[in-house]
Amino acid sequence: METLVTLESFIRSAQSSSFSAAARTLGLTPAAVSQNVARLETNLGVRLFQRSTRGLTLTESGERLLREASSGLDVLQTAIANVTMTAGQPVGTLRVSMSPVFGQNFVVPLLGDFLSRHPGVVPDWHFDNRAVDLIKEGFDAAIGGGFDLPTGLAARELARAHIIAVASPSYVAKIKPPRKPADLKDFDGILMRSPQTGRIRSWPLRNRAGEQVSVEMRPRMLLNDPEACTHCAVMGLGITFTAMQNALQHLQAGRLVRLLPDWHADIGPISLYYAGHKQLPAKTRVFVDFIVDSFKRQGLARQLSAC
Repeated sequence: METLVTLESFIRSAQSSSFSAAARTLGLTPAAVSQNVARLETNLGVRLFQRSTRGLTLTESGERLLREASSGLDVLQTAIANVTMTAGQPVGTLRVSMSPVFGQNFVVPLLGDFLSRHPGVVPDWHFDNRAVDLIKEGFDAAIGGGFDLPTGLAARELARAHIIAVASPSYVAKIKPPRKPADLKDFDGILMRSPQTGRIRSWPLRNRAGEQVSVEMRPRMLLNDPEACTHCAVMGLGITFTAMQNALQHLQAGRLVRLLPDWHADIGPISLYYAGHKQLPAKTRVFVDFIVDSFKRQGLARQLSAC
């Protein structure tokens, strides 16, 4: 009978097409993962991977084993995690990915309360502006927007991602504030370039009446980070479009002023993503429930709304 570690080494390597990526997920060395897979191949008498300098490719036998064993491994790991709870409390490392600004401003402040309730859970939180692959990269959950939702994943919406126009009080004092979106073409624009496509981002604005318009601004500078755009606006360098999650604290402190308050862009939900199978590990289940409940109790979705 194969051991759990050899099977897990194979499955995580297959999911990521890399011994190194699997090793990071498992907390092993790449050599140890490779040896575990080689031991499994020897014991089964079949080759599971074709190895090359470009990575790993599953053989027909490897594809069959991955298909039939991966779901069983998830169930076993969940069962083991749940029965190893200490005094009825979930235990284990909780790997979560989230964007830096949203995580630091709205999730990290909840950490003390979460740890006081669940002292056996060790947060391993990653702050990055990208949509991660939960399965391949070994995350228990992720918070953000723009994620694909493949089979096996579930999502709980926390808030809507609303984009608004902002500028500093010092910049607004020098101009005649725009009264309609078309007026923005006359002002200095702090524009966002997409890190993924390299294109300048633009958002169609809507008002409460349901009208929708496209907006153009004169480029004063181009940046590929939303937080950098927001800080340049705080410095009085022009007008930018930014998410409420980036602007909220500056608006509350008076460092930014919202322009065109009747207009905003809705670019979709900010959601909490996690594995959707019924045997969710206890550490993940309590985290999901805690975050969703905290957002409701504190009215964070309302604070992040531009409507």
